[in-house]
Amino acid sequence: MKKALVLGGNGFIGSHLTDALTQSNIAVRVFSRGHLNDFAKAEDHPLIERIEGDFIHEGDVARALDGCDVCFHLVSTTLPKSSNDDPAFDVQTNIGGTIKLLNHAVKSGVKKIVFLSSGGTVYGVPQHTPIDELHATNPICSYGITKLAIEKYLELYRTLHGLEFTILRLSNPYGERQRLIATQGAVAVFLNKVLNNQPIEIWGDGSVIRDYIYIRDVTTAMLKAMDYQGTNRLFNIGAGEGKSLNQLIDAIESATGLSATRLYKESRAFDVPTSILCIKKAQEELGWTPKTSFEEGLARTVKWIRASLMP
Repeated sequence: MKKALVLGGNGFIGSHLTDALTQSNIAVRVFSRGHLNDFAKAEDHPLIERIEGDFIHEGDVARALDGCDVCFHLVSTTLPKSSNDDPAFDVQTNIGGTIKLLNHAVKSGVKKIVFLSSGGTVYGVPQHTPIDELHATNPICSYGITKLAIEKYLELYRTLHGLEFTILRLSNPYGERQRLIATQGAVAVFLNKVLNNQPIEIWGDGSVIRDYIYIRDVTTAMLKAMDYQGTNRLFNIGAGEGKSLNQLIDAIESATGLSATRLYKESRAFDVPTSILCIKKAQEELGWTPKTSFEEGLARTVKWIRASLMP
């Protein structure tokens, strides 16, 4: 039986990935700092092994990798905003931690790394949309720079040690279990604000456009990436279409039947104006395409949040 390590497996994306892996009869070792996502499944499962550890602690990572065939690298110690506050910390923890991870992956005999990169930050300000994988990479935040550097180290370790990898440059995922109080994840955060009759803070005039992808479509892409054996190693994963923040809030009002209070604030320097990913390569090479419309995914998320808020 194949065994997968999910770094960050208790979080929003990681918990959904863990579910998808076990449903495919794959044993999963969930590695996290011990803080379960508030809405993640915590019950025992015969195919799930949960271990606590710190990504930047080399011994913890080495122990987690032992006996695993594939490693899903979902961990980041920073966010796009916080990364610019302390770029040195961003580099030391994310790039340094990943290099140590790769060293131990080689020693442990791991066959493949699936790395979740950032389609929203590695390209920087787009020269055209939708953005394909050949687009120039000029990140305007440290978070994007470190993601891009990790991508390069993955290629280095494949060249030096034969460690295979697939990189998924992800757009903006949303869906059940996403944190309701956070500094990223506009869909869940905005929904929570509207359902609790709280104002929504919008950085800029609301014209910023993002590509929103439903979480179950994301996990399907990750399973495809795990099994992919072709020569391409880099894929954009998104919906392939964009919505402005104003359009997002309009959709939330329609889905909830409630009105939103919008507070417009000064725009932020690290926010690119538009990010829509071209997903043609993933469709052709991975045999993947998103199945969930934004309206359907939003309706599911609304239902989940309302159930979560019930006493």
